[in-house]
Amino acid sequence: MPTPTDVNLWDSAEHALDYLRRADSIPHRVEGESTLLEFIPPDAKRILDLGSGGGRLLALVKAARPHAQFVGLDFSPTMLVALRKLFAGDSGVTIVAHNLDDPLPLLGQFDAVISSFAIHHVTHARKRALYAEIFAALAPRGVFCNLEHVASSTPHLHAEFLRAISCDEEGPSNKLLALETQLAWLREIGFADVDCHWKWRELALLGGSKPA
Repeated sequence: MPTPTDVNLWDSAEHALDYLRRADSIPHRVEGESTLLEFIPPDAKRILDLGSGGGRLLALVKAARPHAQFVGLDFSPTMLVALRKLFAGDSGVTIVAHNLDDPLPLLGQFDAVISSFAIHHVTHARKRALYAEIFAALAPRGVFCNLEHVASSTPHLHAEFLRAISCDEEGPSNKLLALETQLAWLREIGFADVDCHWKWRELALLGGSKPA
């Protein structure tokens, strides 16, 4: 039997489609996305989106930085179909099938790496390793912006978060970790200007930049 750290339902079409149906209803999500856009360099030439899902964040950032080249990564067959349909014929977007449980493929350097509600699906050890791989993939002065689902500090606050999003129980694929732990990891890896730029309950925008 799998342990909780082994569970990942995102290769299930039913699970992926259910998320796509609910994505627009996540409270305050637009606030976090708007804040994320503020940190993307205006002159960014290459942007990597980790766990692109249905393409919501990728499309938002592309609209704000239309001259950049984008690479979107996801492993869910359902999400990959949605991504390829959304960006069909768009030479500015490359879609790559990749599971974040595995080391990032060699894709060159990026001026920004973004992610939205994806990295909390990997184990904690993989989170830290992935953050180091992101640092390596960034060009000098490049930025990392992760709009993420993090752990509450108490069971009561976690229960209140679930109530606020009208959810009966925590998703079995979620591997939530304290925001403070993740910020500390980013600093240890070498990121500068590490901070939480926005937060609502268990939703947080964390990130940093690669020194020149």
